Amino acid sequence: MNPELSDDQQLFLDTTQRFLEQETPLTAVRALADDPTGFDRRWWKRGAELGWTSVLVPEALGGGSVSGEGVADLVLVAETMGRLVSPGPLLPVAVVASAVAARGSAAQQGAVLPGLLSGDTVAAWAFAEPGGGWDADGVRLRAEPSAGGGFVLHGEKAYVEAGAQADVMLVTARTGDGLIQLLVDPATPGVTVTPVPALDLVRRFASVSFDHAAVPGGAVLGEAAGAGDDVERQLQLALVMQCAEMVGATERVFELTVAWAFDRYSFGRPLASYQALKHRFADMKVWLEGCHATATAAAVAVAGRAADAGELARVAKAYIGDRAPEIVQDCVQLHGGIGVTWEHDLHLYLRRVTLDRALYGSPDDHLQHIAVGLGM
Repeated sequence: MNPELSDDQQLFLDTTQRFLEQETPLTAVRALADDPTGFDRRWWKRGAELGWTSVLVPEALGGGSVSGEGVADLVLVAETMGRLVSPGPLLPVAVVASAVAARGSAAQQGAVLPGLLSGDTVAAWAFAEPGGGWDADGVRLRAEPSAGGGFVLHGEKAYVEAGAQADVMLVTARTGDGLIQLLVDPATPGVTVTPVPALDLVRRFASVSFDHAAVPGGAVLGEAAGAGDDVERQLQLALVMQCAEMVGATERVFELTVAWAFDRYSFGRPLASYQALKHRFADMKVWLEGCHATATAAAVAVAGRAADAGELARVAKAYIGDRAPEIVQDCVQLHGGIGVTWEHDLHLYLRRVTLDRALYGSPDDHLQHIAVGLGM
């Protein structure tokens, strides 16, 4: 997203792009539409070997990034995946790996990180809840203390990406004193994972219910009842990844549409020569550049843990979540009838940006959060 990439970052970006173009072109994405997993685990391991899963984990724990700026490198992968509507649980794995690296005990890090970094293990973040919104205040899943220092979980989580594919879940819950996060094995008695349909062809989601699910004290990540700041950090990372992905998808659709307008003739002239369409393309280009700018500013702030990182991440999601689907929808219309057919690839992108718009908070959700924070 930053045009001034280092040589190492440019190589990382080029390698990721070539790999995705060769191994999961849009034909492969379509072929995965009916696959219950939504991605090939062997393919995911190869992506992990390229460094996708390690960028937010320190070298001392087996991770590392090509530039030393993990967030910057991660959004390069997310943006490239957006351009190809790629499969794979990049967001939940990156968020959970970062959380375990930052707050996990030595035992937790040793048990979870090697599998995530190698691609052998898939993780899910169970955060949002039915009707609870995408905010820490909406977390109602109860974690009640039990004998031996453990906890018993009661409640339900919704929209859990890779929930049915996950080998480990990071569950955000609430105690009487505050938020808590626990690493939970999906096979734990009392945990029920139910796959749910999704708009995107290759993204998989699930609802997860906890019915007196007992987890040991060793499952607590970080400080019990003190996970508020950790949850906020995870949400910021999720938002900047989403924004990068939406920008990548929207930019690719815009490129395809401009090329179409030059190739398609009407009354002996290319569509791109008509003034009314030129104005529409100009408007979309301005919005697209605005998306780039806000996404980059948010990523820089989150990478540097700036005081206003949360606000900037939410501003970016609000702006891009509003503009990206509108740009893509305009491009569908400019294609005419073929743009709404199953055979054309535009709907793959529209599905991705529409889903990203809703996940981890809609534009309205984030604007409201910002307004409350400003005392409006």
